[in-house]
Amino acid sequence: MRLGQARRGRFGRIGQNPRMTSPRNRGADALALALSAAGVKRLFTLSGNHVMPVFDACLDAGIVLVHVRHEAAAVHMADAWARLTGEVGVALVTGGPGHANAVGALYTAAMAESPVVLLSGHAPRSQLGMGAFQEMRQEAIAAPLCKRSLTSASADRLAIDFGEAVRSARSGRPGPVHLSLPQDALDNPADRQLVPLQGAYVPEPMPLDEAAAQGLVARLAAARRPLVLCGPACATAAGRARMAALEQASGVPVVAMESPRGIADPSLGAFGQVLAQADVVLLLGKRLDFTLRFGAAPAMHAACEFLQVDAEELEVERTRRAVGPRLVQHAKADVASALIALRRAARGGDASHAEWRAEVASAIRYRPAAWDEARATTEGRLHPVEALRPVQAILDAHPEAVLVCDGGEFGQWAQACLAARHRVINGVAGSIGSALPFAVAARMAKPQGPVIAVLGDGTFGFHPAEIDTAVRYGAPFVAVVGNDARWNAEYQIQVRDYGAKRAVGCELLPTRYDQVAVGFGGHGERVTRAADMAAALDSAIASKRPAVIDVLVEGLPAPNLRR
Repeated sequence: MRLGQARRGRFGRIGQNPRMTSPRNRGADALALALSAAGVKRLFTLSGNHVMPVFDACLDAGIVLVHVRHEAAAVHMADAWARLTGEVGVALVTGGPGHANAVGALYTAAMAESPVVLLSGHAPRSQLGMGAFQEMRQEAIAAPLCKRSLTSASADRLAIDFGEAVRSARSGRPGPVHLSLPQDALDNPADRQLVPLQGAYVPEPMPLDEAAAQGLVARLAAARRPLVLCGPACATAAGRARMAALEQASGVPVVAMESPRGIADPSLGAFGQVLAQADVVLLLGKRLDFTLRFGAAPAMHAACEFLQVDAEELEVERTRRAVGPRLVQHAKADVASALIALRRAARGGDASHAEWRAEVASAIRYRPAAWDEARATTEGRLHPVEALRPVQAILDAHPEAVLVCDGGEFGQWAQACLAARHRVINGVAGSIGSALPFAVAARMAKPQGPVIAVLGDGTFGFHPAEIDTAVRYGAPFVAVVGNDARWNAEYQIQVRDYGAKRAVGCELLPTRYDQVAVGFGGHGERVTRAADMAAALDSAIASKRPAVIDVLVEGLPAPNLRR
């Protein structure tokens, strides 16, 4: 119960699809067949008038509909699915207000470089300009938040446009794409022979030239303190494995950055201090943006030289504007291809940087020794480190466990204290509220191990109803909610910048978030003593239901780690 404008797709007739089993020939059926051919097994969706033909068509195509409680949650789930599986994540919402609810979540996916396709229902084309039901300029609304935004022109274009959307989402720098689906296009007859075959959804690689790779490796080898910085697209289990292979082959530290706190990312320890010493930095799909203080001193050395490999010329231009002649070499390629080419060019490794590499690794591992003895100073509350210490034991015990961290101060403590092979965070966007939808999708993507989501009480309020979604689909997770009864990140800003007497508007009620979970059919625990935290975690996991552990914590500022 919600709509866009038009732009044509690019590739035309592909050929007969052997998986066409539905007896109907609507545009919606062609779209469902295209979804299946692209390997899409499930849609994260919320129903509405405009998309009912797609719901119907997905029955014949065997595509699972994960029916959520808010359109933004559908996009967040598609985002988490894409990051954890490497597949494209697809969200389906209805037009008008449904589309408007969903588009805000595209920004989180875009900044995380996550390949997501948002399919939005849309008023019929034949009624546009006449005051159609929920008529809205959907394409224009979504365009600033994604790589590409378009509206299908006809039933025959639906499957073709979807194929283009998938290719675009996965190509170059990955990111979200929006496609609006006019209701008359979904209902009208479509030519089945236009449904793209499986190969049409795979993007063409953008390889790094061999000579360019060798030149970049040579410049890194000649530096005294070189670094390779990778962007969010590399901050997945698969991406980190490729990064580790490059570091091993080259002997140069390779670091992924995906936090809005940039060089102060608590999961990177005291990395900011060694970054400031680097003399050559290769930006490998990493934007020279606010997270790196735009390359300026003192965050980075005033004489540091930059190398850059990026899929987008715009990013090279931005770097040149920021650092001028200090950008000494650049090349165009996608990050996955570049990591492979650079590893091959490095061949055997370079022991000359062993001491520097160890120094960088030590800085990233650094956590204050005092944390080992951290204790709350307020009766009935826990220090964040006390609350989180037992969580790491669970993550360590399950190699396929997934850690989800939201924003806010408690989320930053979690990123400082916890590590897992599979991790999904709020990302460079710096948004909050995605943790519970992330956790639902994470459980579906990685059913082999527990899913632990860590979030604050303010964040919890965005999507608590997705606990209902998790109950309905049998997707258990554990949400550890740090309850300090305030929007603590903003409160800390007020105290720091204006003084405690001018802290206003950040208070929350001491809500029983564990009881909220129980109300939705989940499991709830409340913890007010550190000694009870481990048992609460065990009970939550044993319940085999979506669970919330409501932990009363001291409202401390996020850690800012310096050795």
